[in-house]
Amino acid sequence: MILRYVIAAALLLAASAAPGFASRDLFVVDLVNNPASLDPQVQWDPDSYFVYRNVFDNLVTRDASGKIVPQVATAWSYQSDTQIVFTIRNDIRFEDGTRLTPDDVVFTIRRITDPGFKSPQLSQFDSIADAEVVGPDQVRVTTKRPYPVLLPQLTKLSIVPRAAVEKLGNDGFNQHPVGSGPYRLVSFARGVKVELTANPSYWRGTPPFPRVEMRPVPNEETRIADVRTGRADIVRVTLTDTADSLKGDAHVKVLFSPVERVALLMLNALTGPTKDVRLRRAIAHAIDRNLIVEALLKGYARVVNEPITPANFGWADGLPSYDYDPAAAKALLKEAGIAPGTKLTFPTGPFFDQRVVQALQQMLAEVGLDAQISMTDGPTYLRLRQGRPDEAGDVSFFRWSCGCEDADGVLFPLFHSSSQWAKYRNPSVDAELEKARNSLDPAERLGLYRKVLETLHTDIPAVPLYQDVMMFAARKEVRFQPTPNEAFFLMDMGWGQ
Repeated sequence: MILRYVIAAALLLAASAAPGFASRDLFVVDLVNNPASLDPQVQWDPDSYFVYRNVFDNLVTRDASGKIVPQVATAWSYQSDTQIVFTIRNDIRFEDGTRLTPDDVVFTIRRITDPGFKSPQLSQFDSIADAEVVGPDQVRVTTKRPYPVLLPQLTKLSIVPRAAVEKLGNDGFNQHPVGSGPYRLVSFARGVKVELTANPSYWRGTPPFPRVEMRPVPNEETRIADVRTGRADIVRVTLTDTADSLKGDAHVKVLFSPVERVALLMLNALTGPTKDVRLRRAIAHAIDRNLIVEALLKGYARVVNEPITPANFGWADGLPSYDYDPAAAKALLKEAGIAPGTKLTFPTGPFFDQRVVQALQQMLAEVGLDAQISMTDGPTYLRLRQGRPDEAGDVSFFRWSCGCEDADGVLFPLFHSSSQWAKYRNPSVDAELEKARNSLDPAERLGLYRKVLETLHTDIPAVPLYQDVMMFAARKEVRFQPTPNEAFFLMDMGWGQ
């Protein structure tokens, strides 16, 4: 009898100790890498974005369907082809208690468009000529010319507090960001975790999780073990083999969505052996893209023939492709006088699927090119890719998303000669990209982008590979649906049944 009471008491205690999902106060996320930046106007890599987007509010944002909707700005209206006035909410406060004002919006815009600040995102905002306060709750943004992608680009503009940035300085603000978003930074132990706590007075309502930990876990097997054992609630998945292995798991589900992110093999057209267009075309013929998608990516991804995806405005149907043709590749190399065994530098970062990187290396080897992979940490890789042509590598696997769902946000930063990302120069491409980003006529823009894409096919500064997918593994109780714009907003998540 006593034993029966002991067992009953133990079961009752266990039931009361088991986490009720509606009352869980800690949500754990496994990222792939350390965030490169906590300042939203510096890097825009996924691991950084997943953190700081939950600490800051954006001027405008997208809803789950992809529609642009208010956030800091409640409304907007065009005064002319080059001027738009935003009405700013007056009930938002930064975590230090100060009110978010139109002056903070103006400061934010001027900061990210200041060439001296050297934001890697500059090319996505440099069509803005100025911003100014024009009323108690109004800001006018003036563009250099008509700019049809202004609103889509502004969905990525996180508003920072002028007073805190000026007090802390750029480096200090990166270490101790002050936002108005649903979460506040508690601590950032590099290589260990980022700790966030809910903003109790957040203007949009109560955040779903009182505390959040985001941890860099580079090893995919470790991330999966974490989510399977409940040590993490949601984790990034980068390998489609992993996603397949989780089918049928009683406690874990795979969440994924095709995204606007495109995978490319970037070719340095400004220096080194890849300056020769015949070598670049040989490389294009050496890559078996279908094999990569089918064998490595299990069909989740989709082969594309252009350096944008169907999720982008500007996608052009019917463009030709460089078919997999090793014999043609070898013939082009011979024509160019490229000796077998010629070395190519091939930098890579830990946030990429290294199986794809190694497959690309092997395919190049099969036509006689010795691509020498060099692994660096994420911030170093990004710095090299944004740096001088002679530092950026001859070839590099690259994944790019603008978050704006428009060709301008991909083609301009990657291929316009003014961009720090571009390792390619073509005056006609520059002119067409400039004209397309300054036209309000959708038909004209589509025609210009088609011309650009046709030229890129001829010049081959990049080999288009595939439209990527964003994948997560989550505990069955987690409520979340990935979207094409790769949003990871904690306010859109919660505990389900």
